Amino acid sequence: MAVAMAFAQSTAFSSRALLFLHRSGRRSFTAFSVPYSSSATAASSSSAFSSVDNLRRQKWRAPVASALERGGVKIARDDVVRDEPTNNIPDTIFTKLGQQLHRRNQHPIGILKNAIYDYFDSNYENKFDKFDDLCPIVTVKQNFDDVLVPADHVSRSYNDTYYIDPQTVLRCHTSAHQAEILSKGHTQFLVTGDVYRRDSIDSTHYPVFHQMEGVHVFSPNDWESSGQDSTAYAAEDLKKCLEGLARHLFGAVEMRWIDTYFPFTDPSFELEIYFQEKWLEVLGCGVTEQEILKRSGNSNNVAWAFGLGLERLAMVLFDIPDIRLFWTTDERFTSQFSEGQLGVKFKPFSKFPPCYKDMSFWINESFTENNLCEVIRGIAGDLVEEVCLIDNFTNKKGMTSHCYRIAYRSMERSLTDEEINELQWKVREQVESHLKVVLR
Repeated sequence: MAVAMAFAQSTAFSSRALLFLHRSGRRSFTAFSVPYSSSATAASSSSAFSSVDNLRRQKWRAPVASALERGGVKIARDDVVRDEPTNNIPDTIFTKLGQQLHRRNQHPIGILKNAIYDYFDSNYENKFDKFDDLCPIVTVKQNFDDVLVPADHVSRSYNDTYYIDPQTVLRCHTSAHQAEILSKGHTQFLVTGDVYRRDSIDSTHYPVFHQMEGVHVFSPNDWESSGQDSTAYAAEDLKKCLEGLARHLFGAVEMRWIDTYFPFTDPSFELEIYFQEKWLEVLGCGVTEQEILKRSGNSNNVAWAFGLGLERLAMVLFDIPDIRLFWTTDERFTSQFSEGQLGVKFKPFSKFPPCYKDMSFWINESFTENNLCEVIRGIAGDLVEEVCLIDNFTNKKGMTSHCYRIAYRSMERSLTDEEINELQWKVREQVESHLKVVLR
C-alpha cells in the first residue's frame, strides 16, 4: 500500500515516500493547527484557513492553460485551482497534472515502472492487474478514511495535503484507489501514479512525485494447506516477493527487514538494502488490516500490500542528483535514457553556479516551513534548489526569529544577478504579506 512508501519521496509505503515518516525519522509531520477529517465542516475549518483566504485573494500566480487531459479525463483549471479559502493548490501544481512521467517509456520513471512490471509478469503465472491512468483527484474518504488514517492525523492538514475543497484532495498516495479496486474484485494489482504533497525544498523533495502500490489477496485455500496461519503465510509470501524484486532491480545485495508501524497493515515492515556502501530504504509493506478487507467484501481473505517511491529508487539507480531533473525537457537530460535500459548512469551536462540569499523574519503562531516553501515555489518555480533553516532564536519577549538560506540554481543555464535579485525581492514581499511575518 503506497501510503507507506515514498517520502523518499515521499502517502503510501515510502521514505519521502513514508506518509508517516518525518524527515527526522519520527513518524509524524509538522503539525498544523486544525487537522482535516471527512466530517469537517466549513465552520470548523474557517479559522484554519484565514491566512489562506488572504493568499487566495492575491493574483500573484502566473496564468496557465485553462484545461488539460489526464487519463482520458478533461480537467479544467477551475476544477483544481479555486478562489476559495479551503483551496491551497497553486498554478505550479496544476500544470503538473497530466504530464504522466510514469507512462513515458524513455523516461527514468517510466523505465523503472516497466522494470517492476517485468518482475511481476515473469514471476507470477496469474498476472497482476495494472492501473496507471487513474485520476489524481480523489475524495478525503478515499485518501484517508479508506486506508484507516486516523481522523486527527496531521497528514490530513492543510500544511501537508493539497485540498481542492474540504472533501476533495490531490491524492497523497496511490493507496487512495485501493478500496475501490478491491471492491471490484481484483485480487492482484499494481497501481502507479503521480502523487502530491506540500513539502520542503531540497534535492530529494518535490511537491509532485510518483508511487507504485502492490496488493495480493489470498483465499483460505491458499494458506490452509501450508500449516501456517493466514497472517504468517501472507507475511512470508510478501517478504519472498519483495526480496526478489530488490534483487531484480539492484542485483545480489544484502538485505534486512525492519519492524515498523503503519495504521493500515499489521505486521508492518520496511525493506532496506546495502547499496553503494550504505543502507538504503527501498519500500514499506505489511499484511493488510482486516478492516480494510472487510469493507471491500473480502472478510474471509488475507492480503499483503507494499508501496514504493519511484523517484527515490530512480535517483539511486540512474545516479540522478537532483529531483528537479525528472521534470526537465532539456534534451541533454532526456536523450540519455532509452526504453528498457534500467540503470544507465546519468552524465551531468553542466553545473551552473548557485546563488545564495538569506532572509530573516519574526514568525507567528501559524507559520510553517511548508507554507514558506509554497510561497517561494510560486515565485521562483524550479529555479529554487533548496530552502534551509540556518538559524533561529527566541528573544526575552518570547518572539522567535528564523533565518532561511535560499539557494537559486538553474539546471540549464547561468542565472544573472538581476533576475536573482528580482526573485528575492518578490519572495521577501510575498513572504511578508502572505505569511504575516515581520522581516528583519
